[in-house]
Amino acid sequence: MIKNLLKSVFALSLIATFFLSCKDTASNVKPDNLKETSAQIQKTNAVAIKPETTSFKIEGMTCAMGCAKTIEDKLSKMDGVQKAVVDFDKKEATVSFDASVISTKKLIEAVETTGDGATYKVAGMNTKS
Repeated sequence: MIKNLLKSVFALSLIATFFLSCKDTASNVKPDNLKETSAQIQKTNAVAIKPETTSFKIEGMTCAMGCAKTIEDKLSKMDGVQKAVVDFDKKEATVSFDASVISTKKLIEAVETTGDGATYKVAGMNTKS
């Protein structure tokens, strides 16, 4: 009798564990994750569109991690930007982007408003299709 009771308790605990461990993962999606997923989809879909590439000098950078990396991250996360690389040694950024989504003016604005909004200046923009 005790064996049957133990088997029943064990079976019930397995069933309870199964039902309690199955969570609705859709409710865990946060708006930030949706934006990131949207940007990833856009970048994937943008492969079919020939991106424009622009390069420009950035004046005011004093370090590779605090300045160049921060600007590169900001540019990379913008809608329409497929790839952004900021070379601290050359004081230059190269950005591949979809011109139907974002303009070079917005890229300049993003760089020049990074930090305190007065440190970085863009010069010598050269855009190729």
